[in-house]
Amino acid sequence: MTKKWLAAAMCSMVFAAPAGFAYAQAGSKADYDAAVKQADADYKAASSKCDGLKDNAKDVCKAEAKRDRDVAKANAEAKRDGTDKAHAKAMKTKADRDYDVAKEMCDDKKGNDKDVCVKEAKAAHERSLGAAKTEKAAATGTSTDVAEARADAKKDTMDAAYKADKEKCDAMSGDAKDKCQANVKAKYAK
Repeated sequence: MTKKWLAAAMCSMVFAAPAGFAYAQAGSKADYDAAVKQADADYKAASSKCDGLKDNAKDVCKAEAKRDRDVAKANAEAKRDGTDKAHAKAMKTKADRDYDVAKEMCDDKKGNDKDVCVKEAKAAHERSLGAAKTEKAAATGTSTDVAEARADAKKDTMDAAYKADKEKCDAMSGDAKDKCQANVKAKYAK
């Protein structure tokens, strides 16, 4: 379930990134105000639906409602400003809110399954943040800044993926665990 969600989150980031080109022209303040008002109304409606849920399902629902509101507001701000920097900020907001939702979804799990889920969510978050940082560098910096941002993003993503894969080995024991850890170290050249 978590892998499907994380894959969907990553897919949404990959397909949402090119949407930055839609921000080439600045939007009007009236459009921005209407989008913010709609985001708040949608949030209230979504939050009221969460009230009927219990336990972690309620927490996940609330996190999703907050994510949707914050992302809608960030996108409205990016459209209003019409800059790549503003779009990169919106991408970061989406990455952060997706991560919040993913962590809440992990709360239903126990033990190593929960640990793996959290680390996979962190890896997906790092990939999304890397894309946002790279886009921000492209919008505000030089080609050297972009190269550095890409290198940093790759390192952060690889480190998070390494930790997630390593955590999966902890569910094993004996020779299987040793082999798993050796494979993970070899995969990430650690």
